[in-house]
Amino acid sequence: MFEKQLGALRKKKRPVDVDKEVDVEAMIGAAIGFPRESLTEEEIEAGVVATLGGEEQANYVIVRNHILARWRDNVNAWLSEQRVMESIRSQHKSLVSAAYTFLLSYGYINFGVAPAMRAAIPAEATRCSVVIVGAGLAGLAAARQLRAFGHKVVVVEGRHRPGGRVYTKRMEGGGQVAAADLGGSVVTGMHGNPLGVIARQLGLPLHKIRDKCPLYQPGGAPVNEDADLKVEGQFNKLLDLASKWREEMDKVSDSIALGTTLEHLRHQGDVARDPQERQLFDWHLANLEYANAGLLSNLSLAYWDQDDPYEMGGDHCFVPGGNVRLVAALAEDVPVFYGKTVHTIRYGSSGVQVLTADQIFEADMALCTVPLGVLKKRSVTFEPELPPRKYEAVDRLGFGLLNKVAMLFPVAFWGSELDTFGQLTDTPARRGEFFLFYSYAAVSGGPLLIALVAGEAAINFERMPPLEAIQRVLGVLRGIYQPRGVVVPDPIQTVCTRWGSDPLCFGSYSNVAVGASGEDYDILAESVGGRLFFAGEATTRRYPATMHGAFLSGLREAGNIAAQAAARGSPAQVPRKDIQSYATVLSDIFREPDVDFGNFAVVYDPSSQDPSSCALLRVVIGNKTKARPGDSTEQPKPQPPPLHLYTMITRQQALELREVRGGDKKRLLYLCSRVGVKLVGRRGLGSRGDAIIAALKWSRSTKDPAAAQVQVLGDALVSCD
Repeated sequence: MFEKQLGALRKKKRPVDVDKEVDVEAMIGAAIGFPRESLTEEEIEAGVVATLGGEEQANYVIVRNHILARWRDNVNAWLSEQRVMESIRSQHKSLVSAAYTFLLSYGYINFGVAPAMRAAIPAEATRCSVVIVGAGLAGLAAARQLRAFGHKVVVVEGRHRPGGRVYTKRMEGGGQVAAADLGGSVVTGMHGNPLGVIARQLGLPLHKIRDKCPLYQPGGAPVNEDADLKVEGQFNKLLDLASKWREEMDKVSDSIALGTTLEHLRHQGDVARDPQERQLFDWHLANLEYANAGLLSNLSLAYWDQDDPYEMGGDHCFVPGGNVRLVAALAEDVPVFYGKTVHTIRYGSSGVQVLTADQIFEADMALCTVPLGVLKKRSVTFEPELPPRKYEAVDRLGFGLLNKVAMLFPVAFWGSELDTFGQLTDTPARRGEFFLFYSYAAVSGGPLLIALVAGEAAINFERMPPLEAIQRVLGVLRGIYQPRGVVVPDPIQTVCTRWGSDPLCFGSYSNVAVGASGEDYDILAESVGGRLFFAGEATTRRYPATMHGAFLSGLREAGNIAAQAAARGSPAQVPRKDIQSYATVLSDIFREPDVDFGNFAVVYDPSSQDPSSCALLRVVIGNKTKARPGDSTEQPKPQPPPLHLYTMITRQQALELREVRGGDKKRLLYLCSRVGVKLVGRRGLGSRGDAIIAALKWSRSTKDPAAAQVQVLGDALVSCD
């Protein structure tokens, strides 16, 4: 009876407003980056519908948005295709599979660090192997996703920590402790932001950065609020005028700098002639250089803001305890080799090799996530070279600089009512020097203040002695607070960043320089040869220069790698338990020696013909002779296997050794006494020997791809299989 009454109540319940629900779900999809009523380029390429436009596409969009909204409603639960089917109208169910597969494959649902997502990672990898260069947000996102797809993954990282340019340093002293974000710090736009999803899964309450940001004159006096509003309005109008100019000039604007245009418009409009107004105007210019990590004189008028239409809405936030909490969760259980700076990436039809100073990593595919600054410096050698089109895009894009001074004080003398405040300078060249302060007292665990250095000042800051930098920033703070009777104590601990001098990044984040465009981000994202893939903030046209952009690019490339592996059509490779030993690899290499005499064999470094280049020598100690006709038919006594010893010599020394007369004993004596080398076992060759072995394997596998089954393990030669 009760069930019947309940059923009756349900029948009387007011029908759900379907149109309103569809609108809400479309808004959620739009916040994540999907058009409200159309397909993305990626969906079109994936062929999610048979015919573009029309009723099928319209229904697919409704289904897609519904799936996105369902998962974002509870990001801690795994959303299965079956559960989606339960809430989809019957006429739309045929479209669920295409939408669900696309969203799952490219990391729009079921990603992150929640227990349900961890549980989805297979116990044993059965798909092709991938080596990822870089343990920043892009590399970690890709690694987690690929492992969930069943791929064997290792990550190679030059630093001794994960995160890359996202770095939280623990500062302490005098009874105070604080977490300082010295790199990426602000989670920009919480609507749809995937890092917001990670924070939700970890149960982290994010701190909204409050809008109030008072400004102070060079002497420390507060800036007049009316003057501030006036100049801000003029500045925004000049930006609008600059946008109209570029539309009128069309292609001509490609070769014009934003800074040049703004300065011309300022003079033409008679803006900021008053000295204080000019200082305010310069502050806004510095803030723009901070947003783009680049000099305005280098930013493209035509495309500097090409990503604005995709900007994620919502609050800008700090993560309590620092972004290390996000990074640490993403790095958990991911196999990362730290302290391994990659200098060479080889790729070809047989797979990839990633070389560091003392180890070589081999796999089916590689994902390169090194910063744009590293690519610009050509710090990583690619064999074969990357296509000219990619290097041209690398050179066109800008890669700018933002530095910081982090200061831990005994007390938060600046108060608790502000998250930001700024100061003006009386010199345009120094407009970005300590122009903005972030208070981390509410989120770092201690009285922490961080001063930002942008634009030309950030470049000069790289050469400024730390003591001078600290004295300057304390001078600014004391000029602001001491006239108000507030004592500014000496800091307990300070840190000055030097991101431009860091050999693992050479800068902070990318921008669209004069001559570049948003298309260059797409070119950087292009894979090469179906083996080498690229991710990172400089590979995303929609979200460059952001932490979430880096993260999303990793998810994107995980999907691309999985799709490429499936398209290749090769069956899933189950990792073999009887993986080739290091000795077997050497045995294979010495089947075709370059020089062979007696019990000696030599193979040359294939990368050089120079007589002084390295060669690998093998000496076989033991009887190699075969039985001859007429020998006794008596059962021979068991003989111990021959002993293989190795050493490194030059090509010239190998040729000289071959000419030594008197047999192998004389050659051994000559080798040890005249050449002065020691014979070692297969694991004693060191990094130089491993490099030659890897080069030989690579050289021979490119001639005979079938001969290369990348399954080598050793002290310095590591396989992902």
